Amino acid sequence: MTYTELASSSGEAQTIVDTALRSAKPAELTPGKVYAFHTPKGVEQIDLTGDRYKDQPTRKRGTTTVRDAGSFLAYWDKHHDNASEVYADSDRLTVTAVLNAHSADEAAWGDHRLHLALRETTAWKQWLHSDGQLLDQEAFAEFLEDHLPELLEPSAADMLEIAQSFQAAQKVDFQSATRLTSGQRQFQYVETQTTKAGQKGQLTVPETFVIGLVPFEGSEGYRLTARLRYRIGQNGLRLGYKLERPDEIRRTAFADVVKAIGEQIDTAVMNGTPA
Repeated sequence: MTYTELASSSGEAQTIVDTALRSAKPAELTPGKVYAFHTPKGVEQIDLTGDRYKDQPTRKRGTTTVRDAGSFLAYWDKHHDNASEVYADSDRLTVTAVLNAHSADEAAWGDHRLHLALRETTAWKQWLHSDGQLLDQEAFAEFLEDHLPELLEPSAADMLEIAQSFQAAQKVDFQSATRLTSGQRQFQYVETQTTKAGQKGQLTVPETFVIGLVPFEGSEGYRLTARLRYRIGQNGLRLGYKLERPDEIRRTAFADVVKAIGEQIDTAVMNGTPA
């Protein structure tokens, strides 16, 4: 009897195996388990234990950012526990709560956080931007007109009248300025218009004025004193103001936000930032 030997190369055998695997019906895998299987490239692994394979996450995590103390307290009330921690950073103007913080006896993930990042108001930024700058009469008058709601003392109506006086005194030659006993500043000028050339006049303005500003969105308002600055030179009269201690007001405003939060929670607000 004669036997015929059927031989196949290893490559052909692998092709047969690969074809069989591709033609096999898909197998259903169970979420929550890890599967390992052999492939031509080695052992492959499928991990089905992640949250995306579950009906709901295993635990809370992520960072939520809010912009005012009221929003911070609303989220805190909903998610904090007895181990939650709160940190205030006066340099960054932030308050951060670690909602799943370590307890005294057990470690925790510490990755569910609430972050209060205060935003400065538009008015506050505009007053700080022009602080210390000297503007021409028209620009200074327009600035006052644009910010009448923030002007407290003298009243907005009085400051509007002052602004309009500077706008009207465009074609004059300012020569000197005198400080009056009333605390006001009086500017002496000479008309340069053809019809009134040589006529003298004066403008009296307050040397200091008080403004009311809200430093942060959702925070309280604060009073700031602005001191009049001026310069009489070849380019005429230039005017501006210098705010008194705006950085101190900003720190006070932040401290008041932290205080408002601390009064509504049973957790001490620590000075610093979480790890």
